[in-house]
Amino acid sequence: MAPAASRLRAEAGLGALPRRALAQYLLFLRLYPVLTKAATSGILSALGNFLAQMIEKKRKKEHSRSLDVGGPLRYAVYGFFFTGPLSHFFYLFMEHWIPPEVPLAGLRRLLLDRLVFAPAFLMLFFLIMNFLEGKDASAFATKMRGGFWPALRMNWRVWTPVQFININYIPLKFRVLFANLAALFWYAYLASLGK
Repeated sequence: MAPAASRLRAEAGLGALPRRALAQYLLFLRLYPVLTKAATSGILSALGNFLAQMIEKKRKKEHSRSLDVGGPLRYAVYGFFFTGPLSHFFYLFMEHWIPPEVPLAGLRRLLLDRLVFAPAFLMLFFLIMNFLEGKDASAFATKMRGGFWPALRMNWRVWTPVQFININYIPLKFRVLFANLAALFWYAYLASLGK
């Protein structure tokens, strides 16, 4: 009786909620991998933008300025419809195209990610955000001329070690989640470029 009672107390404690949430996440990940990764990406992208706004507000010491609700919504849309699904299929493609048995597979995958996926994904980010903000093609061209290369260089600096770990050490089903968690900070950086 004592082990059952202690198990009940442990499950009723604060540790039970994270365990149940993780179990649900793993179940949804198995049953609906793309939808789960899309939802996770949308939520964490929105959270990243929200954090960027909070950091900026604190940095400028603005107490009365309200938050831009549209920012997290745009990032949620981008995360849900683009980041989650595209990342899911990109990691699957990379695993298929460059299997682990291939010599220097980790390095080849990293180069594919950094030299092909990163620039294309960043350009897509600027394009979609431009569209979601209701701006025209000239605003997109201006953003690309002024912000693309600085953002790509920062992407290479920040994301290269993250992606090295992700591609080489994180199980395939968790790569989008791992990248999403790192992206909390990355989206905060990208949001700061929009100001």
